[in-house]
Amino acid sequence: MLKENIPKEPLLELIKEIDFNLNKKIELFAVGGTGMTLLDLKASTKDIDFNLKPNDFEEFNKALKKTIHGYKIDIYCNGEIFSQHLPLDYIKKAIKIKTSFKNIILYSIHPIDIIVTKIGRLNDRDWEDIKDCIKKYNLTKQQILERGKKIIYIGNQELYEYNLKDVIKKMF
Repeated sequence: MLKENIPKEPLLELIKEIDFNLNKKIELFAVGGTGMTLLDLKASTKDIDFNLKPNDFEEFNKALKKTIHGYKIDIYCNGEIFSQHLPLDYIKKAIKIKTSFKNIILYSIHPIDIIVTKIGRLNDRDWEDIKDCIKKYNLTKQQILERGKKIIYIGNQELYEYNLKDVIKKMF
């Protein structure tokens, strides 16, 4: 049975266990609710989502297989998150999470990137997450529009653009 509603401390404990099983330093980018939980934007996440650079992907997977955890973990690579492809500057925009890990340098993708990745799915929980990101990080309509236009959506691009306009209309 998979564990749900994962608060920040158990999330960090899991990452610490993965860190212990790594043989080299890697950069790990938390995505979606995982990133929001690490940034204290929400109390917990329902699942765990990470993004890695291509050269860290294999090493992370090896360490994850050695880690007993019981969580649903999705791993994405090179800015391809859910059905969106972020601009490569997502790495520069990412927010470093202070930890004392030996091998993992932990980041959350920036809340603007959390928003644009949630726009593709846009369920009820995503609306709340988008609202919280906008409020805490004082994000503007223009920032979201500009970032949203840089996203490559794998699927129905018209639906993504419709959702982007809907978010702007309802949030501002």
